[in-house]
Amino acid sequence: MDLERSFGILLHPTSLPGRWGMGTMGSAAFRFLDWLSASGARWWQVLPLGPTGYGDSPYQSFSAFAGNPYLLDPEEFLSRGWLPGDPPPPFPEDRVDYGGIYTTRWPLLRKAYAGFLARGGRRERRELARFLQGEEEWLPDYALFMALKDHHGGAAWTAWPGELRARDPDALRAARTRLAEEVGFHAWTQWTFARGWEELRAYAAERGVGILGDMPIFVAHDSADVWAHPELFHLGPDGNPTVVAGVPPDYFSPTGQRWGNPLYRWEAHEGSGFRWWVARVRHALRLADLVRLDHFRGLQAYWEIPAGEPTAVRGRWVEAPGKALLERIRQELGDVPIVAEDLGVITPEVEALRDGFGLPGMRVLQFAFQGGDDNPHLPRNYPAHGRVLVYTGTHDNDTALGWYRSAPPEERARLGAYLAREGIPLAQDEDAPWALIELAFRSRANLAVIPLQDVLGLGSEARMNRPACPSGNWAWRCRETDLREDHAARLRDLAARTGRLARRDPLR
Repeated sequence: MDLERSFGILLHPTSLPGRWGMGTMGSAAFRFLDWLSASGARWWQVLPLGPTGYGDSPYQSFSAFAGNPYLLDPEEFLSRGWLPGDPPPPFPEDRVDYGGIYTTRWPLLRKAYAGFLARGGRRERRELARFLQGEEEWLPDYALFMALKDHHGGAAWTAWPGELRARDPDALRAARTRLAEEVGFHAWTQWTFARGWEELRAYAAERGVGILGDMPIFVAHDSADVWAHPELFHLGPDGNPTVVAGVPPDYFSPTGQRWGNPLYRWEAHEGSGFRWWVARVRHALRLADLVRLDHFRGLQAYWEIPAGEPTAVRGRWVEAPGKALLERIRQELGDVPIVAEDLGVITPEVEALRDGFGLPGMRVLQFAFQGGDDNPHLPRNYPAHGRVLVYTGTHDNDTALGWYRSAPPEERARLGAYLAREGIPLAQDEDAPWALIELAFRSRANLAVIPLQDVLGLGSEARMNRPACPSGNWAWRCRETDLREDHAARLRDLAARTGRLARRDPLR
């Protein structure tokens, strides 16, 4: 897959400004798209869009198919008369208070659903009915899963009564009847999400901005997917994983990362013709124009950790049928626009899998100045074909300014020398973010992606995630005043000088 020379901005929707405590698919998202268009950007990269649970991580979702109800726009419900005009609770402007969101947003959404039931129009009800019929492959299981989860006080599905854990047909029918109102509510949130996201994506396309989505390779254990399809995962008789996913010790953590996701029973996926995976990729491409497959190397071999191990130190590499999976996806869906997140321990076998399907990989400038001149993240070492995405940093990295301020002296010296050869000034710490942005834009990489925090020149206080740190992540938000015209103009000028200025023709 070839990408045109362009650039994009990384900003998860939860980080958008607004008066409801976190970003939504409301007016601030549309204004951000206007700012992106003014900056000359071709892409808006988001993190996974699924409903989040404990820890608030978008990479640990209750569903691989559902959208996050927190992203629904309360202003829309007010305008439709589905909500009373009460002011929102007070929330901080620069951080997401997930605890406060949890205690206030769900009651608000239930009020909006009651308003829809009482005052929703006939056309809207027909749209909802068509949506329910069109999403039968996953939505009934998800809506029942969430209703049962609510009914059992938020407990994981492995703590439910045995007949529900085992999905006894009579028990499921009884639950659907008993919890019909809650099942209907959760299905309605997904219809509302799908409508809102499609409107936002169409607005982006009209301005020539594509959505770069993000699909985690693994799914959460406490999810509708694992509960509904236990045969596809390595689970014990009690439903708990016998082995879990993670990565061995690396740059981010000396004990590795124990993610805890259940691992796939790949023989079961192969036996079904990878049906679940094909459906998942098809659904992801309804939400985005280009999809980043997180931890791509896990399709070639994954780090298997015994479930009883407290860290990721004790594990082993196990081969996965990535070639067969990608061939099946191509047979069913064509040449799908996937980006391989190929960071970490990358072997020749992983590179062969990526290159065999012509998938772009990734480079990160914050990794470029460790080691010697052969570092693959150094721009001079990018492949001549340019089929890579270069980042100043990803959501897992510190901001560029935070990284530079804490980098070892030898890394700062290597960066300074490299920039000097490129003629890019770096006189003080505050110059580091834009120095890296310019280095990314000048590189051979077809696509340069910049976190908004680096455009704004923010420090470590604006970091999105700290890998292996279980709390305090995913909370940063920008302010309305952060989306400044001078930043857009500076990006546009740099894009024009480096051949990355997006055409403004609609994408679809």
